[in-house]
Amino acid sequence: MRQLKINKSITPRSEQSLDKYLSEISRVPLVSTEEEVLLAQAIHAGGKKGEIAKDKLVKANLRFVVSVAKQYQNQGVSLTDLISEGNIGLITAANKFDETRGFKFISYAIWWIRQSILQAIAEYSNMVRRPQSQIAISNKIKNATNEFIQKQQRYPSAEELSDIISLEIDKIEKAIQGEAHVASIDAPISEDEGTTVADMMSSSSEYATDRKVDHDSMCSDLMQVLCTVLNDRERTIVIQSFGIGCQERALDDIGYDMGLTRERVRQIRERGLDKMRKSSKSRFLLRHLG
Repeated sequence: MRQLKINKSITPRSEQSLDKYLSEISRVPLVSTEEEVLLAQAIHAGGKKGEIAKDKLVKANLRFVVSVAKQYQNQGVSLTDLISEGNIGLITAANKFDETRGFKFISYAIWWIRQSILQAIAEYSNMVRRPQSQIAISNKIKNATNEFIQKQQRYPSAEELSDIISLEIDKIEKAIQGEAHVASIDAPISEDEGTTVADMMSSSSEYATDRKVDHDSMCSDLMQVLCTVLNDRERTIVIQSFGIGCQERALDDIGYDMGLTRERVRQIRERGLDKMRKSSKSRFLLRHLG
């Protein structure tokens, strides 16, 4: 297999080269958790050995970038470009990964991969003319989101945005998906549907197994943190409301089972998330909860 350099050249330049690229990266061996730690340490040390280590860590995870890129198809950006942008995020993650936190590399890298892909989609969407009504809704959501983040230091849920700008949840979700499909891998497409973004990814793909392994790893990391940071009630509510390793449930349903009001369940969830934000062990994993 030809040498793959760590830059945009590691991605296919055209649709015709995509099959060849997929074939090449499918032959790159994966690395164990223990090897990830050694590679990260070498990267931090720098020099030629650091570059070799980064090259190996990036190559071992190129297949996962493809599986994430497929999730964002049909947004106006070609799959090859999505893969290219995702690889840039992967490289950024390799440079920044802190192996001392005890999490797998991909649990950290997926946030950078998605951010790079979403930025490319956002740049494309800005060039596409949209109805004035859609632009107005998007601006309301952006302004409300920015104000919420400044006050709460986290992203608001669709329900919270609905309360803030007095707009139906389904319209908010549709607008957000239209902007860049900003959703965690297990977030439902709508409250009335159980189908998730992950479900939409081709189960017949050769990358489905890789995606499941890495997704399970992220769930495992999250569960590990939840068990050490939150109490039983907080943990139960966070797990069920975000669908961590299980089917996501509405706050009303969780409250019914626990004998609590929907508002009380929301308050307990926010208290749990606040604990996670203050914990160095869990802060970056919060990004996966959407």
